[in-house]
Amino acid sequence: MDEASPFDSVMVIGAGAWGTALANLIVSNGVKTTLWARETEVVDSIRRDHINALYLPGAPLDARLQATTELAEAADAEAILLVVPAQHNRAILNELHHFATETAPVALCAKGIETGTGLLMSEVLAETWPTAQPAVLSGPSFAIDVARGLPTAVTLACADACLGEQWMASLSAPHFRPYLSRDLIGAELGGAVKNVLAIAAGVAAGRGLGESARAAVIARGFAEFQRLGVALGAQAQTMAGLSGLGDLILTASSDKSRNMSLGIALGRGQSLSDVMKERHTVAEGVATAPAIVALAAKAGVEAPIINAVAALLAGDKSVDALISELLARPLKPETV
Repeated sequence: MDEASPFDSVMVIGAGAWGTALANLIVSNGVKTTLWARETEVVDSIRRDHINALYLPGAPLDARLQATTELAEAADAEAILLVVPAQHNRAILNELHHFATETAPVALCAKGIETGTGLLMSEVLAETWPTAQPAVLSGPSFAIDVARGLPTAVTLACADACLGEQWMASLSAPHFRPYLSRDLIGAELGGAVKNVLAIAAGVAAGRGLGESARAAVIARGFAEFQRLGVALGAQAQTMAGLSGLGDLILTASSDKSRNMSLGIALGRGQSLSDVMKERHTVAEGVATAPAIVALAAKAGVEAPIINAVAALLAGDKSVDALISELLARPLKPETV
């Protein structure tokens, strides 16, 4: 692979923990980087103190990183990195594409599926901004680890290999290694499905079912993800890679994961509404679960663990009832 040059300028849309960590990575490569936030206090904190005190406290930011509340500044950016929650992507894109370059490269970082439509984020982009050039950034990565310079590897999926290499040059660092793929569907599905499966793993942990049960949830959940991915046109190699199995292992193994920690709370008997009231960050798996259930049903794919999570989140069944149902399923070969 030839050495590509990074973009001259990038605008990162979304100043949560992940967006902030990525913006700090990009600016460290000498790329003019602007971070957009809805909250004025976040912008003020970055400008004044070079820190995102609300979403990424304790992680110093490069003094060259700019911050704004104005989406119109996207007009000056060569490329866009979209890092807002999945359910807000459409609204932001509808506004953003009026300012940005018509054929701007747009890298999608949200790990979810749009409720109501069942669309992946690249499909939402195609509907709202059909001339944009899509890419997907996904993989096992906690924002605080990246911000602290801890080793991390991810998938960068882009149909245009040259454009993908330019994204990689803009994002890579000695501690942050992107691997290039052309499989956008596989990269997106992995990021979305693993959040739902992480909730299931958290429920098992919170209910005190033991590490063996959590491992079974991860393995059988991955089998569901594989079946769905194949049915929707994803590549098996992608699903077994960083953005699939890799991200699932991380998210379903650590209580630092917002989705797993939510599952732990549910497993311990807390209600979903009570858990959500305590948070100012988004657990993407909550909104994504019913969308994936609908996708699987449409594709004719059996997904009992994903269905169970969706039923639990909807309040249709209790934790104990779902555990009993899953354990009572018919015996069958592991390959099914």
